[in-house]
Amino acid sequence: MPEQPTRPRQLAFDLPVDSRHGVEDFLIGPSNEAAYGLVEAWPHWPEAWLRLTGPEGAGKTHLAAIWAKRAHAWTVPAAEVVDANVPHLVSGGALVVEDCDRGLEDEAALFHLMNAVKARGGHLLLTARAAPDQWGLRVPDLLSRLRLAPEARIEPPDDALLRAVLVKLFIDRQLVVDTMIIEMLALRMERSFAAARALVDLLDKLSLERGRRVTRPLAAEALERLYAED
Repeated sequence: MPEQPTRPRQLAFDLPVDSRHGVEDFLIGPSNEAAYGLVEAWPHWPEAWLRLTGPEGAGKTHLAAIWAKRAHAWTVPAAEVVDANVPHLVSGGALVVEDCDRGLEDEAALFHLMNAVKARGGHLLLTARAAPDQWGLRVPDLLSRLRLAPEARIEPPDDALLRAVLVKLFIDRQLVVDTMIIEMLALRMERSFAAARALVDLLDKLSLERGRRVTRPLAAEALERLYAED
């Protein structure tokens, strides 16, 4: 009897995901409503700058992008805040500096940047995963100023928001998933935005490799892979 040809295995490429960052795509719930409201209150902020903090994958970049569009702000990583760049960075009037807790190399430059923004009547949005005390800062004046800065804090998601985030992540990847699978994932996964992204990323790759849609067995396999040590 001739051998049956094996089904070819599809390759999973890391292609860009269509993550939309419009205001209509930002999912609001109890965990991020206050942060969203404070960011949206611009230009009537209590100070020239605002700290936007929250866990990995919480939506800081999305919310910062919403503000940047409204304020016509530039967006730069914290590593680009160096003394030589400060005059250029303040020239736009509004600026987002991302990942201040892990990419900042020139603390004095950030202090000068904050002074220059305030002097010009501009605005500055700083994103980070944690409060300034956890950034490892060595310049006391900068730490003191950041401690006093108004904060928009995104908390871990509640149940309803976590399910909504899962649905959005699947839609971004053009994956159709049954609501029962969403419920299954939400009940068994770690309760964080970062975990939701990691889980959907894995399911996207498994679905492409196997050439099949996301089923309950595939979802169970993804959960087992991510949480095998728990």
